[in-house]
Amino acid sequence: MKTLSFKKPINFLCLLLSALIFAGLFSACQSTPKAPDVYNTTAATEATVATESSDSTAPTEEKLPVNPINFDELTAINPDLYAWIKIPGTVIDYPVAQSSVDDDNYYLHHNYMGNYEFAGTIYSQRHNTKYFLERMTVLYGHNMLDGSMFAGLHQFSDPEFFEENDTLYIYIPGHILTYKIFAAYDYDDRHLMNSFRFYDDEVYSQYIKDCLNPHSANAIVREGVELNLKSKLITLSTCHDYNSSLRFLVQGVLIDDQRTQ
Repeated sequence: MKTLSFKKPINFLCLLLSALIFAGLFSACQSTPKAPDVYNTTAATEATVATESSDSTAPTEEKLPVNPINFDELTAINPDLYAWIKIPGTVIDYPVAQSSVDDDNYYLHHNYMGNYEFAGTIYSQRHNTKYFLERMTVLYGHNMLDGSMFAGLHQFSDPEFFEENDTLYIYIPGHILTYKIFAAYDYDDRHLMNSFRFYDDEVYSQYIKDCLNPHSANAIVREGVELNLKSKLITLSTCHDYNSSLRFLVQGVLIDDQRTQ
């Protein structure tokens, strides 16, 4: 198997223009236009993209594809890095962290190497496991003025862009998870995982109905998407461009779980 390794420091962050934190628990808002030189290429290139083995003697039956992310190398850099998110059509192509220290929001202001950096890292809290098995997984990221991190989510507020871009990928060891993006809208700053008992069928049933008909003037929802009690959702959350009491959410539903080597 041939892999491309981390050849130079990943460099995709900037200082925040304002560190508006999610109601005590959430990820953040906007940055200054210029970043310190911490990252310098897109994450996909830097994260070790693997190719298929050229070993002709290997068994060929039910051969699994190679995972695009080399998680051995990723976790060697920082054991808190457990996943990778990629959204085609945007610059969102980053590692995902979950804190192993008491501070659940450690990566709000720490970079992928675990060093202090005001712009932080894409991250989840320990309300979620690292396996994307729950009915709802929430990822947080800053809304950066230079367009990096989760600022690209705001592209989905444009109906034309939303219509033409409907897929996001999550890579974890042994799996490529494909989600269909079905909604983008403004929401209040409540903590979703603390506010809804997603394990309760009645609560979840009502929640997914609301996701398909958000109470937001700017909501965009994809036609033809059906959700049910078996649906596994992902919510990507970042700050609103103009209102610090709002969050901008992009939501997707899991449509494929492909096993990998």
